[in-house]
Amino acid sequence: MDLMAMDITAAAVDPALLDLPWDVPLEEWPSNLLAALPRGISRHIVRFVNLSGRVLAVKEIGPTVAHHEYDLLRDLSRLDAPSVQPVAVITGRKTPEGEELNAVLITEHLQFSLPYRALFSLSMREDTATRLIDALALLLVRLHLLGFYWGDVSLSNTLFRRDAGEFAAYLVDAETGELHPKLTDGQREYDVDLARTNIIGELMDLQAGGFFPEDADPIDVGDRIRTQYDLLWTEVTAEESISNDQRQYLVSERIRRLNDLGFDVAELHMSTDSSGERLVIQPKVVDAGHHNRKFMRLTGMDVGEHQAARLLADIDVWRATNGLQDLSLEQAAHEWLTDVFAPVVRAIPRELAGKLEPAQLYHEYLEHRWYMAQQAGHDIPREEALASYITNILQSKRDEAILIEPGPGRASMISAEAHPDLW
Repeated sequence: MDLMAMDITAAAVDPALLDLPWDVPLEEWPSNLLAALPRGISRHIVRFVNLSGRVLAVKEIGPTVAHHEYDLLRDLSRLDAPSVQPVAVITGRKTPEGEELNAVLITEHLQFSLPYRALFSLSMREDTATRLIDALALLLVRLHLLGFYWGDVSLSNTLFRRDAGEFAAYLVDAETGELHPKLTDGQREYDVDLARTNIIGELMDLQAGGFFPEDADPIDVGDRIRTQYDLLWTEVTAEESISNDQRQYLVSERIRRLNDLGFDVAELHMSTDSSGERLVIQPKVVDAGHHNRKFMRLTGMDVGEHQAARLLADIDVWRATNGLQDLSLEQAAHEWLTDVFAPVVRAIPRELAGKLEPAQLYHEYLEHRWYMAQQAGHDIPREEALASYITNILQSKRDEAILIEPGPGRASMISAEAHPDLW
């Protein structure tokens, strides 16, 4: 391979990148280099590579588009947007015979994430689609607030991670994206309309393949992206007129609703109308991740927004049931982390540890313990509930962080042959 002919653009180059067969078309790369992760539908050749202890997604694409997407993903990363992290762009690839090959864009795989088709292979329910669409609507609002015009919104261009009982959505394909100081209403509307059209088509394809209930209407489900987006956008940005005698209560209520949706209000514009009897309020700057930031401040753990809300609630319950209300929240969180959360995570057998993120695992354990208590009519000890969860729930779950080469003597739990719909 002629390394001198290649050009690598990267914030920090991993020397191991140079050892990959860049003089071979991506679709011909040997299987021993690849990681067994389900791929979504893509117009480009995409492969996952296990390199230096991490998994990288490698996509063949034209050099101009590759550099455009790399720069956009770097900008989105700096803005703390929910998107994959760019690693490098490599151009100037040639075969040993001198044939020019497409450039590649390299991104870091989002661990514990799955494309939507993989999720439907696990649970073929209309409710699954509803939760995915809600997550996509929130992602779209967050991106639009940052001034990002996507231009190709779809379930296929999104990755999903479990987030307590919901999903969190991440942008994975920014080829057509543009970053502006502020989006016009037309740009936002185009993204939402395109999302609706693409979602309906994707659900119809799933239905035709037997992966979506026959009695569900893909159009009705797809219409939800518009409804959810409009509700979120209105709540986050709309002006609200309130009477002066209710201002303290209603301003606090507006902020509480935004917090419940996962947004912090960094700036709130307030003005009186011409009569001076009413106050007009409008959030001017909102930042996503309200519960995440609070939980990270208390514990140092970076978890999903819904996971953070669930774990914060568990801390409150633990304080109340143990008569620790006088304990500061900071101290209570520290003791909860040491005495409650950590023992559950440590009790998971090593061979099952890659199935779910620790925060998601703990959430599911709580749900299982609650269900057992409902059935039994009394509280269930931690050890009993945990043993039941591991045996009856966790063992049957697919390993969502599995690689194609898990190590000598260990078979992959997922393969292209066994699950052709995911690859």
